[in-house]
Amino acid sequence: MAVGKKLTKSKMEKKEIYSAKLKRLIDEYSKILIVFADNVGSNQLQQIRQGLRGDSVILMGKNTLMKRALKSYIQETGNDTIQPLIGLLQGNVGLIFTKGDLKEVREELGKYKVGAPARVNLVAPVDVIIPPGNTGLDPSQTSFFQILNIPTKINKGTVEIITPVEIIKKGDKVGSSEAALLSKLAIKPFSYGLIVTKVYEDGSVYDPEVLDLTEDDLAVRFASGLANVTSLALSISFPTLAAAPHMLINAYKNVLAVAVATDYTFPQAEEVKEYLKDPSKFAAAVAPVASSTGGAASAGAPKEEEKKEEAEESDDDNMLSLFDD
Repeated sequence: MAVGKKLTKSKMEKKEIYSAKLKRLIDEYSKILIVFADNVGSNQLQQIRQGLRGDSVILMGKNTLMKRALKSYIQETGNDTIQPLIGLLQGNVGLIFTKGDLKEVREELGKYKVGAPARVNLVAPVDVIIPPGNTGLDPSQTSFFQILNIPTKINKGTVEIITPVEIIKKGDKVGSSEAALLSKLAIKPFSYGLIVTKVYEDGSVYDPEVLDLTEDDLAVRFASGLANVTSLALSISFPTLAAAPHMLINAYKNVLAVAVATDYTFPQAEEVKEYLKDPSKFAAAVAPVASSTGGAASAGAPKEEEKKEEAEESDDDNMLSLFDD
């Protein structure tokens, strides 16, 4: 009986130690990567820990234990900014607490993916396509290819695949025939590692694809959003900082149109009215600009003619020198 109590106490102590560690990490780190850890072995996980050592800490554990620790932390501190984390603890997941650049940490995780064979009944994470080419298998192995409807031919005593064939689609379970064939071809179609599913940063949760956005992408998205806001504000005549310049210009155009159509006038409209009464004045205003550009061109023309004449004279001199004794 005493032994049973000792074991129970030991389990409780481990849970308390784990809970205290999780709470301490939440206090120390404001950035957390939620990672999917299916098919990741202990040796692979240890290599990842070593690769991230310095500014990141990986914490794995049962979801119920992590949820309980997070709820306890919220009750003790009143800090409910980590509340979204609780809903993300589903499936075989872990937490990576980091002080480094989130994009760099995710890229570092990608370095530790390892190839894995296609096992029977395993759900394929990606499409599996067998490329064309020589398989190195003898003709007696053609039955595998026939079962999967893979076009082949015999070339120099070995089986050769004619065209690329998709034998497994993403999300489908691997069958025994597909697994056997991929094993014979020594193809490891899948790779496993810690995959970032969500990012938590200072109370906000977002998809990891956000980490791939560049400053140019953000500028384009901001400009698109600004254009939408401006269009909406103009259509409902609601003044905003983005729409104000357009509203002022449109209002000026309306006032100018009224001044042109009536006897009402103001200084800025006088010049427009003068141009409408006598279009030649507008042509006269444009003429100085045209003459300045044309003058530059005409000034360059005589110089070109002079150069051409000099070149012709030098050619004549050269021709005459051929007959000199």
